[in-house]
This record gives sequence, C-alpha cells and structure tokens, in this order.
Amino acid sequence: MFDYPNLGARVAATIAIILALFLVLFPFVWVFLESIKPPELGARPDVWVFTPSWANWQEVAFESDVPLNIANSFFVAAVTVLISLLCGAPAAYAFSRFRGFSGARYGILGAEMMPPAILILPFFLLLYHLQLIDSRIGVIAAHLTFVLPVVTWFLIGFFDEVPKDLESQAMIDGFTRFQAFYLVILPAVRPGLAAAAVFGFVLSWNDLFYALLLTGSESRTLPVAIAGFWTFRGIEMGKMAVAILIAIIPVLILSHSIQKHLIRGIGGGAVKY
Repeated sequence: MFDYPNLGARVAATIAIILALFLVLFPFVWVFLESIKPPELGARPDVWVFTPSWANWQEVAFESDVPLNIANSFFVAAVTVLISLLCGAPAAYAFSRFRGFSGARYGILGAEMMPPAILILPFFLLLYHLQLIDSRIGVIAAHLTFVLPVVTWFLIGFFDEVPKDLESQAMIDGFTRFQAFYLVILPAVRPGLAAAAVFGFVLSWNDLFYALLLTGSESRTLPVAIAGFWTFRGIEMGKMAVAILIAIIPVLILSHSIQKHLIRGIGGGAVKY
C-alpha cells in the first residue's frame, strides 16, 4: 500500500528541487542562447527559435581585446591571491595563537567594511604620482585592500580548529616555531588555504569598481571589457553574453576542483610531518 503522507512529501520535495534548479540554471541557459543567437537578433530577447550562429564567439575571440583582458584578469587575480596567502596565513596564525592580538583580529575587518569609494581617490593620486595608472600592479594593490582581509579572517577559523598540541609536539622534537608552522600547521589547513584562494580569486576576478577607474587599454580586465559592450549604440548583447560565459568558466572550474580539499577535512595532513 502507498504511504500517502510520505509520497506527498516526496512529490513536494521533488517539485521544489526542480523549481530551484530551473531558477539557478535558467540565467545560464539564456546567456548561452544569446551568445549563439545571430547578431541581427541580438536585440530580440523574446526570440527563442533561431538558427545558431558562432559569429559572436568568433568576433570576441579573434576581433576584440577580450583575450588580453582575460590574461590581465588571470594575472591580477593570481598575484593578488598569492600575496594574500603569503601575508594572510601567517597573520591568521598569529591571531589564532596569540590572544594579545584580539583587537587587531577584529580590526582587519575595517578595511573590508570600508566603502571602495573612500579609497579610490587616494589610490588614484598615489598611482598617478608613481606612474602606475593603467598598470596591473596598481589594480593588484587595490584588490589587496579587500582580498587580504577576507583571506586572513577566513583562515583564522581553520587555524583555531588545529590543536595546539601538534605544534607543541613538533617544537619538543626540535622544530622551531616557523618550522612547526610551515611543516605541521600549514598541511593541516590545506583545505582552508584552497578555499581561501578560491574566494580571493573570485573577489579579484569579479571586481569592476577599481579596475574600471585604474586601468586603461593595456591593463583592462574582463569585467571592464564586459561593461564595455554597453555602447552609445546600445548593448551588444551577443558579444556580452560570450564574455559573461568566459568569465564564469574559471570560477566553476575552481569551485569544482576545491571539493576534494574540503572533503579531506581539517588536519588530514597534520600527522604526516
């Protein structure tokens, strides 16, 4: 016999899942359809039946500066994340282990909560005098103001979860504190480092505000290039859709690749020093 209350609950759950999947996937499907829509139908979002065309992809790939913008975004995001991890991991370790830094522990959030509009004028003037306007170095410096605090704060929780006995045992065995940190603690927080790297990369990759005001033709990043398809003649919807899909792909790949690090769990490598 059917268990009608449980059957109704399963049906309702299935409908809810299907609806959620539709709400999540529909924007991606719509953007993809716009990217393969013939250019003459680019201003017709109501047209759903058409002959696919790869003209937009060819123009973006071979007749625009989008490949250069992608390279700039990758370079800026990668260097920003690398510097954030190199500086943020030791800082997070210090905040976690030495309680005397409790005030600074919460103070690092001040930079993250500060509106970018407050910092842009000093940044612009500083980079102008240093002749770094329209340079990737200037964008990296600006991105560090919000990526570094997030990475540091994110890693504090992972260091808090690592037992202090691990480093104490390592120091008893003859390790210095730095060796204990580098050889014992860091392997224990590899999932956190990977997750922090992905979050920092996404924050830098998606930034438009700083990149729009501090870059030029040589250092323009992908978000600025996407905004550039909104011209005085109107929105070049097909090309913009292609650029949006290109911007999404690295984030999806990184998010998928980090799953194995999260599944291993915190402390998985701590016993291997």
